Amino acid sequence: MPTLTYKKTFYFYHMEIEKIRRELSGKIVKIEPLGKKLKFKLDDDVILIDGTKDVNTLSDKDEEADCTIIMSKETYGKLQRNEIKPMMATLTGKIKIKGDLGLAKKLKQLT
Repeated sequence: MPTLTYKKTFYFYHMEIEKIRRELSGKIVKIEPLGKKLKFKLDDDVILIDGTKDVNTLSDKDEEADCTIIMSKETYGKLQRNEIKPMMATLTGKIKIKGDLGLAKKLKQLT
């Protein structure tokens, strides 16, 4: 029985990150290129937005970025649903930002 529970949990989280990636993919092409690389670490998953070219692109590569934002998928969902404010989440430690804070502020364009 534990194997079945594990498979269901893995499937749920895999589908959840895929949904987040699809939503972000649709949003990043609508804004100007960021000019830098921005990485999200959502639990054990990575989403990299490369804004160094003519258009922003999204991948799951875990490489160096100008700014890395670390949070849980649960916190990401709450931010997207406007259940918590980014500043409050940062002050309470639910979000950690490493690197270029100015780049992190551009995230308002993605909501």
